[in-house]
Amino acid sequence: MTKFHVTEHAVVDAPVERVWEVVSRTDRYAEWVAGAIEVTDHHGVATVGRTYAERNRTLGPLRTNSVWTVVEIDPLRRRVDTGVGFAPLKDVTSIFEFEPTRSADGREATRMTYRVEYVIGLGPVGLLLDRIQRPGMRADMRTSMAGLNTLIRSETVGAHG
Repeated sequence: MTKFHVTEHAVVDAPVERVWEVVSRTDRYAEWVAGAIEVTDHHGVATVGRTYAERNRTLGPLRTNSVWTVVEIDPLRRRVDTGVGFAPLKDVTSIFEFEPTRSADGREATRMTYRVEYVIGLGPVGLLLDRIQRPGMRADMRTSMAGLNTLIRSETVGAHG
């Protein structure tokens, strides 16, 4: 079996502390994660060893239920979760990494890296499936990070009137 990975990057217009605060809230994933329809079970703030569950969109009209386990937290820098429920993808790992940076106008911002690693069995059919699903996964990752940016900006505007 071949291990695949997809990585996308974005700059979020907020300090890393604020980005971390929102990303750490497993109950809020449906607000910004493109494939998450709803969070069906959660524990609030991400905690190593705890799980949360989602109902997700997959390819086209297909839906699935997933369960994620938080496996690593390096506060303000990195979070790693493993997930099940994405057949034919197996050994799915979601990695969020954060690095403080500055926006074009000099304000605090966060460079976010979103990486997904997974295995697809099925031999040559798995390779074909990966070629089909990869562009959609990349688009969802970019949409998720843009959604996170929009969510944080809307809450910042709301908090400051």
